[in-house]
Amino acid sequence: MTKPAVLITGASTGIGATYADRFARRGHDLVLVARDEARLQTLASQLTDQTGVAVDILPADLTRADQLAVVEARLRDDDHIGALVNNAGIGLAGGFADQAIDAIDRLIALNITAVTRLAAAAAPRLAARGEGAIINIGSVVGLAPEFGMTAYGATKAFVLFLSQGLALELGPKGVYVQAVLPAATQTELWDRAGVDEAAQPPMMQVGAMVDAALAGFDAREGVTIPPLHDGDLWDAFQAARRSMLPGFSAIVPAPRYVA
Repeated sequence: MTKPAVLITGASTGIGATYADRFARRGHDLVLVARDEARLQTLASQLTDQTGVAVDILPADLTRADQLAVVEARLRDDDHIGALVNNAGIGLAGGFADQAIDAIDRLIALNITAVTRLAAAAAPRLAARGEGAIINIGSVVGLAPEFGMTAYGATKAFVLFLSQGLALELGPKGVYVQAVLPAATQTELWDRAGVDEAAQPPMMQVGAMVDAALAGFDAREGVTIPPLHDGDLWDAFQAARRSMLPGFSAIVPAPRYVA
């Protein structure tokens, strides 16, 4: 049987380009999305030459509604696409009080709005078909306000929640949803965000991160955290969170809030 094609955003470099390489080597045709058309074309030619898969490029700035709409339409209409890798994202240097609101708005547009709209474009078709996958690239920062990346971390917390909610909704319909939460990974994101990479602690290599994420994908994990060596900690976190759920239905305030 023909393997489904994979649409990957932010595919011109870093994590997205590495996902493209790995899926091509697994025999999947690709649709690569990014702003840099020249880089996309170079990558597409390399992957076709090396693996023989068909690679389409779709240059787009996902912070622009008109260009985002083109990618949405491709996801809605192309029955050959069976998986979406929602990877495109940006960071932002500095503290929240020092960041320009226009920069925060662009961060939200790419890290939240585009991720949501592309998932929404793919989900109905995949659910109707009864199979498919959505991979959303989040970050451990979405679990750690202590890291001080407030706006960025908030967008990645959204990605995690969206992924977990979609997994509950779409999983019974045959669609697998995975959230991948990398820690610091050696990509161009740091330079583009205005962060001095040399001043940062050692980072995971992008190939190791993506290979770990794909191991989680093959195991059908709901949440994959490549740098977390003790997986029992995530299981305990989830168990503690779920243990609170019955209390959320109480109709009177907790005694500690009653004078």
